[in-house]
Amino acid sequence: MAARGVFAMTHLIRDSAPLELYAWLDADAEIPGWDIFLDNPFSLSLPEDSFTTIQNYFAEYHLEYYRQRLFKDLPSRLHALLLFATRIDAENFRAKHPTRVFGKHLVPARSRGAYVVSFHDSSWLDYLRLPHSLNLATLNEVSNHYWGGRLVEEIGLTFMDSAWREPPVIEALFQGTLEPETEHRHVPWLPGFS
Repeated sequence: MAARGVFAMTHLIRDSAPLELYAWLDADAEIPGWDIFLDNPFSLSLPEDSFTTIQNYFAEYHLEYYRQRLFKDLPSRLHALLLFATRIDAENFRAKHPTRVFGKHLVPARSRGAYVVSFHDSSWLDYLRLPHSLNLATLNEVSNHYWGGRLVEEIGLTFMDSAWREPPVIEALFQGTLEPETEHRHVPWLPGFS
C-alpha cells in the first residue's frame, strides 16, 4: 500500500526516459499504428444492451467533460493510447474482464522520444458502468478521484447498499511514440555463457 500511495502524487509524467507499457492486441493486429489498443471506448464493439452502451458513453463523456474543466494538463482518454502501466495490471484487467481480451495477446511496448503519460485506476470506470443511477455530485466526485490519481480501494464506495471494493488496475493514458518490443532479450546465466 505504501508504494501505491506515491502513485496519487506522481500520476502525470512528461519525459523522454524510456517507459515500458502493455496492451492486449489481436493476434493479426498491425503494430505500426498502435491505434488498436484495448480500452478506447469508441473503438470497441459495445454490448448489445442499449442501456449499457449509453451508460458507457455517458461515463466517458462525463470524465472528459470534467477533465477539460479541471485537469487540462492530463491527456484525454479520447485522444490518448490507453495501455496498462505494468504486466500485472494487464493480467488483472484480463481476470476482471476476460471477454474483453479473449483471443488477444499481451504486447509490451517501449516509449521513444518525448511523451506525456498519466496513470489512473480503471476500476473507477468499472464503478461508473455498474447498473446504477448516479447524481451529478457523485459523478463529479468519481471524476475527481479518477483524474486526481486516487485508487478505488482508498475510497469507501457502495453499490446496492453494500461495500464495493475492487483491486486497482492502473491504466496509462499515453501521448507519444511507442515501439513494440518484439525481441526477447536473452540474458546469459553466467558471463561467457549464452
